[in-house]
Amino acid sequence: MNNLKLGVHVVSAHDLMPKDGQGSSSAFAELHFDGQKFRTTVKEKDLSPVWDETFYFNISDPSVLPHLALDVYVYNHNRATNSRSFLGKVSLSGTSFVPHSDAVVLHYPLEKRGIFSRIKGELGLKVFITNDPTIKSSTPAAETNVIHNHAQAPKSEPHPHQDHQHNHGGPVNTSREATYQEVEEMKMKAQAPPPKIVRMHSASAAQPVDFALKETSPYLGGGRVIGGRIVHADKTSSTYDLVERMQFLYVRVVKAHDLPNMDLTGSIDPFVEVRIGNYKGVTKHLDKNDHPEWNVVFAFSKDRLQASVLEVKVKDKDLIKDDFVGIVRFDLHEVPSRVPPDSPLAPQWYRLEDKKGEKVKGELMLAVWLGTQADEAYSEAWHSDTAGIDIQSSAASALLRSKVYHAPRLWYVRVNVIEAQDLIPNEKNRFPEVFCKAQIGHQIMKTKPVQARTLNSLWNEDLLFVAAEPFDDHLVLTVEDRVAPGKDEIIGRVIIPLTQVDRRADDRLIPSRWFHLEKPVAVDIDQLKKEKFASRLHIRVCLDGGYHVLDESTHYSSDLRPTAKQLWKPTIGVLELGILSAEGLHPMKTRDGRGTSDTYCVAKYGHKWVRTRTLVDSLSPKYNEQYTWEVFDPATVITVGVFDNCQIGGKESSGVHKDVKIGKVRIRISTLETGRIYTHSYPLLVLQPNGVKKMGELHLALRYSCTSFANMMYQYSRPLLPKMHYVRPFTVMQQDMLRFQAMNIVAMRLGRAEPPLRKEVVEYMSDVDAHLWSMRRSKANFFRLMSVFSGLFAVGKWFGDVCMWRNPITTVLVHILFLMLVCFPELILPTVFLYMFLIGIWNYRYRPRYPPHMNIKISQADTSLPDELDEEFDTFPTSKSPELVRMRYDRLRSVAGRIQTVVGDVATQGERFQALLSWRDPRATAIFVTFCLVAAIVLYVTPFQVIAALAGFYALRHPRFRYRLPSVPINFFRRLPARTDSML
Repeated sequence: MNNLKLGVHVVSAHDLMPKDGQGSSSAFAELHFDGQKFRTTVKEKDLSPVWDETFYFNISDPSVLPHLALDVYVYNHNRATNSRSFLGKVSLSGTSFVPHSDAVVLHYPLEKRGIFSRIKGELGLKVFITNDPTIKSSTPAAETNVIHNHAQAPKSEPHPHQDHQHNHGGPVNTSREATYQEVEEMKMKAQAPPPKIVRMHSASAAQPVDFALKETSPYLGGGRVIGGRIVHADKTSSTYDLVERMQFLYVRVVKAHDLPNMDLTGSIDPFVEVRIGNYKGVTKHLDKNDHPEWNVVFAFSKDRLQASVLEVKVKDKDLIKDDFVGIVRFDLHEVPSRVPPDSPLAPQWYRLEDKKGEKVKGELMLAVWLGTQADEAYSEAWHSDTAGIDIQSSAASALLRSKVYHAPRLWYVRVNVIEAQDLIPNEKNRFPEVFCKAQIGHQIMKTKPVQARTLNSLWNEDLLFVAAEPFDDHLVLTVEDRVAPGKDEIIGRVIIPLTQVDRRADDRLIPSRWFHLEKPVAVDIDQLKKEKFASRLHIRVCLDGGYHVLDESTHYSSDLRPTAKQLWKPTIGVLELGILSAEGLHPMKTRDGRGTSDTYCVAKYGHKWVRTRTLVDSLSPKYNEQYTWEVFDPATVITVGVFDNCQIGGKESSGVHKDVKIGKVRIRISTLETGRIYTHSYPLLVLQPNGVKKMGELHLALRYSCTSFANMMYQYSRPLLPKMHYVRPFTVMQQDMLRFQAMNIVAMRLGRAEPPLRKEVVEYMSDVDAHLWSMRRSKANFFRLMSVFSGLFAVGKWFGDVCMWRNPITTVLVHILFLMLVCFPELILPTVFLYMFLIGIWNYRYRPRYPPHMNIKISQADTSLPDELDEEFDTFPTSKSPELVRMRYDRLRSVAGRIQTVVGDVATQGERFQALLSWRDPRATAIFVTFCLVAAIVLYVTPFQVIAALAGFYALRHPRFRYRLPSVPINFFRRLPARTDSML
């Protein structure tokens, strides 16, 4: 039976339109969903009514929920005529419904019903989904009397884990709510519209062939890829169609029973050895256990198999030599094949045999099959190419596996410290200099010190923090007295669990609260009883869910959604990534006297991070792993990085245990055509102190599929960041500080996973040092700016050639065109837009067929000096010698001096414009004022077309009528005064 229900908590309305003719309204709300209708009570003569009523709708078919809508209409009730007038409406799509645990109160602006409707105000709603079977649906509203068919709802909204009353007074238990995963699975059951094709392009600068992108045509699981499309499709392929199909022999060793006693003590220490050819895998030995359970999977690459018989041996662990217990043999020609979505192969009991093939005591439960990397056992299996790693070490085994990580959900915590009252300082002979210190984990913020002459302090300062779910840390507020510089004494403190803090998704005001300050150390109980008053702290704390917590570089953001899931928009597409292989990798370590690498890949997009398995001892690893992400915004970037695993030994040269970066690839989703498969080999470029270096190539297959063309096109008209970033923006310093804290939290949480994503990996993928000073980046940005204005410079040069009559035919044609535009000025804008349209159509033929990649010429990586690169790789703060720092400081002063001169020249030109009418130079202002009067009279009596034609012909006059000296207006302008005379 389907118990899924939609709960709607109608909170209040604000600033409604008066409709009763007396400057007020008697408002009520009417709710419509899936053929069901409910009404609230009527609030008489109130433009900001508060209902605080909850209703529950039945969800008949969860699969169509994303296509349904909740409509809430607000009406004014006229008691005299028993009629109603429209005050506004709110319409919510089914894709925005979330579970009760994620729902917050949102204030929606009321919408018009027609073009001529006069509507204003907001409506506060809390919409959520629940599957509690004890909740009864609300009784539908009658069609007649609006006022008398409703019971009054309770005045306070209950906690989701407490019993409460809905609008009809019956008890309701909401302790069991629908999880977010259940809601998402229910939404995904609805069929998505067919994908649409959108073509985009981006420009790139030419660079050496060795550093350029190379298009490939691999044979993937779905067939051969040629020109971005699959040809010769394989009809037997699975959903893994963006990677090469790899065959593996899987052996699952489950358990054994009735094993013989092998030791003198009458016990056995069994383990299993799986051998095929030269490859061998060993399970963990279990002490004194004749009914052992292992449940371990071994995977042997079929391409490397050199034998036709699989041997599974059971042995007894011994100090000197392991004893043979029994063996089970399999002929590879008789092993069954399995391809998902087939169900897993059921393990079977096999009787052990001795070396001669005769039955002995004991049985072993096994499952043996041939499969691909699409098998569920692939990620947890022990692979034959990791034979040098001891499987008995669970930590080492976990470091080799592929995993999917989900970054924590981040919140901004806003602490508004208002005031403190009745402070009791430790020293009675002085006025305390009080400040408030707030701390969440390792984040510490302080207010400004205030001298409390009346033992009361007023701050009214906002302190911002970053917190991650689940909330492990508490908010600790401490009021301290600055006794002396560097010496603070605690007056009192309060500890607030973040789980009890109110959440909001807009800029509504959260009610403030008073907290009693507690002594940080034990004090005399009798003294506490004598004190009549306790110190209090007045604060306002909330979790801001209307922001997107920036935890990565702004230029390479992979997610732009707000924290509150209720504000999430529907997905616009699906991104599929196939990590195929790497070629020509440089050796990162030495093992057995030769250079080698143990590499793995990490891909990051949104909250989902993925890590491929580590391929040991290979400079040309083949990963062939495919992953999928939901896309919510096309202006996002997916990042794929390659790293060398230094946690599994083999680093003979040094004791460094940080994973070494090999290179990364960034791909912007908006540059991808819909439905096209991009198969390219990306150069892995790393900037080192001695210059840019190619560390190898990474072969990727990428496909972006659009699920909603309308939603995707609508995204281009929406703000890049959520609404709160523009309503209550942060300062630049606050953004940098919060981004740094968010990166640290994400790195810490992912570092606690198994296997962990190490901090250096997360920082490299998130571009944590992108904001630091770099001479190379400064030059690159300057040349980027020059490239942007190069078109204007080219137009200016062309116009100068026209004015100088370098090509008389061109100049005559420009005269004719100019005369036509002067005579018909209404053709100017159509001509400009038609010209841009034709340019766009012409450039369509030469659009890029591949996504942009890191370019060493644009980055100025090939022309940077060694000292500039050494400065870029310097630590912060610096660790270089004072002489070198002095030289770099002098160089920075020289660069800053040139920038300072340019800024001063720009300011001078602006101040000269201001001096035209300021009478700072009385003669110049008098000349300009007289000129303005004469120009006004002339322009009034002369048609504009004549003035424009004369000015144009004067600008295009023949060089014979030109002079080498500057013109009179320029001479006049340069003589105007500026504020440079006032500069010290």
